[in-house]
Amino acid sequence: QVQLVESGGGLVQAGGSLRLSCAAAGRTFSRSVMAWFRQAPGKEREFVAGIRWSGGITFYDDSVKGRFTISRDNAKNTVYLQMNSLKPEDTAVYYCAVDESRLVGISTTRNAYDYWGQGTQVTVSS
Repeated sequence: QVQLVESGGGLVQAGGSLRLSCAAAGRTFSRSVMAWFRQAPGKEREFVAGIRWSGGITFYDDSVKGRFTISRDNAKNTVYLQMNSLKPEDTAVYYCAVDESRLVGISTTRNAYDYWGQGTQVTVSS
């Protein structure tokens, strides 16, 4: 069984920073792409950032470009999301996800991802 465990969420003031972590565990599985999505109350789950495990190519949603950085640690099977200059509109539950099969690029579509973590709450106060 594949497990993705997120951590690092919390409450922060606008302009502050947080770093989310997602540790992958369980059976050996391909992780072509790992990504972060977020879901605010009453809204659809949306793509935030993704990284190809091999090569480290990254892609960001325009709303976070220049403020968030996604990275991975191969030895720890962990992906990170460094979030700087946080805004109240970044408030959401953040989810880690794995796409096992994508050969090229990074999908921003929720249905492309095979495994999901349980989510971690990020709240940004104004």
